Formats: sequence, C-alpha cells, structure tokens
Amino acid sequence: MMGADTRLEELGVSGLGEVDEAAFSRLVERHRRELHVHCYRMLASFEDAEDTVQETFLRAWRRRETYQGRSTLRAWLYRIATNACLDLLAKCRPEPATGGEVRWLQPYPDRLLDELPAGDADDPEAVAVARETIELAYLVAVQHLAPRPRAVLILRDVHGWPAKDVAELLGDSVNSVNSALQRARAGLREHLPAQRQDWTGGEPDAGTRELVRRYTEAGVATDIAGIAALLRDDVRCSMPPTPGLHIGRDAVVADWTASGFEGMAGLRPVLTYVNRQPAVAFYHWREQEGAYLPLTIDVLRITGGAITEIVTFHGDRFPGLGLPERLAADGAE
Repeated sequence: MMGADTRLEELGVSGLGEVDEAAFSRLVERHRRELHVHCYRMLASFEDAEDTVQETFLRAWRRRETYQGRSTLRAWLYRIATNACLDLLAKCRPEPATGGEVRWLQPYPDRLLDELPAGDADDPEAVAVARETIELAYLVAVQHLAPRPRAVLILRDVHGWPAKDVAELLGDSVNSVNSALQRARAGLREHLPAQRQDWTGGEPDAGTRELVRRYTEAGVATDIAGIAALLRDDVRCSMPPTPGLHIGRDAVVADWTASGFEGMAGLRPVLTYVNRQPAVAFYHWREQEGAYLPLTIDVLRITGGAITEIVTFHGDRFPGLGLPERLAADGAE
C-alpha cells in the first residue's frame, strides 16, 4: 500500500531544513493521495480529509527542522497526518458515531483510489485489505470507535506499523497500544457484517454486473417492487447526511414509498464505482434547464447475489466523484 519513499541520504542533505520550499513541496506531494486516503479512513469525510492533508503539509513545513531521517519521510508524514486527524476529531467530533449510521460519511471515487501507489500488488492479502478497508461498511464501523483506538487499528491492521512505532506516535506504551488494538478489533466486529467475506465486494463478476443492471433498470422505471426483489432480507439503507438508518427490506420499501419515489419520471443513470463498490448515479430531467441534473447516487454492497446495503448520497457529491454536472436530452454530457 506504500509507494516510493525518501530518506535524507538520497537527497544529499543532513536535514529537511536545508531543502527550499519548492523542493520540499515536490517531496511531500508524491505522498498526497495515500495520505488523503489515510485521513479519509480516520475521518470518513472526503472534504475533511482534504483539509487535513493541507494541514499536514503545513505542519510538516513548519516542523521540517525536526526531521532528521531516523524514519522514512513517509512515516514522518503519516505521524503528522494522524495527529492532525486526532486534533480535528477532538475539536469537531469528540464522540464516535452511534446507532450504525455516520451522517458525515462521504464517498471516495475509484478514479482517485487508482492513483495510490501499487505497493504490495503481488500480495493478494494486502490487495484485499486495501480494498476492504476503503469500503463504506468498514468506514462506518471504524467511525464507531473512539479516535485513538481508531488510529491504532488503522496504523496496525491497514498499514502494518509495528506496535512500538504506533506507541511512539501516540506517546503511549506498547502494552497500551496492544490493548487498544484488541478493543478496537472487538468494536469493529460489532459493527461489521458477521463474516469477512460478507462485506468485501471484490472484483465485480458477471453476476454482480447483472444485478447492478437490473437495479439500474428498476431504478429508472421507479419500480419499487422490482428493486425490492433484488434486496436481501436484512438490507440496510441510509442517506448521509440525512439522519435515518433503515434495516430490513420492509422498512426500506416503506421509506421509499413514503418518499414518493414510485412514479417519479425522467430519470437517467450513469454507472460508476465508488469506494471499490458499484454505484449508480441518477440524473433527473428538469424541463426549465432542458437537461438531466444530478439527483442521487446509490452505492451498493452486494453479497451472495443480493443487495445487502445501499448508501445514497445527494447530487452535490457528483462533481467530486468526477461525474458530469448535467446530461443533455440526447444523453451527451
């Protein structure tokens, strides 16, 4: 999961204090995407992660004299980024999520995840961890952990940091870090589907693609019964930042019916991938503008040939996901 890294000896300097601002920027920018994804795992908000990466680079520049090469530049930046996340959480979200929903959850487009360094691409377990720990089910579960155990879990289980390095970052003992990790793993299991294979999407197969096609067609037709036939009995449905988590097919169908979804005309879909999961962006025809404008995007989790979870985001997420701002009547962007 890590890309190329840099040590001081490779730069021919004894400290970052000898590097000018332009050179410093080039050094840290190569780590922007992976730092952004790290902060996103900590915060579950794409926008907060962006702000935190900027804060990380600002802190790194101000503290560049403190980096003497005892660790890699990447590790040093991860330490700063993690602490910046903890500072933001202490200020803005002192309490973890509760009740199975995360109202500040935002999607992460696959096109940006593809920018991550190849890292351990030949290690199937590492690839699986990278994919699974960016899925929305994982992010929601992690947000139910207190910030410091959350940081321990992500650094140890996602990035593979040794306990002593995590302890140094947090100013804690190795025993405390190991204890926090066990508590965090237990807390994570409480909020994840029962089996690991039940919450990983994996590479989409023909069955998954067919299910997405049927969901898309039923969605365009606003055929609630058709969609319901594709849902697992214990399906979960949420729409952050709107409050409310609906669990079970009957509850989900009742919510859609009450919202007036059935009979809505003039929808057009665009298929995409978000958080390594299939997603369907729906556009709604607006006569006044003479175009289809963003409505919602449904991110799907599919298990055993049925839809297990739908997380719906509002149309204001479309630009950040690289989706067109409008579709013309003839379907052109």
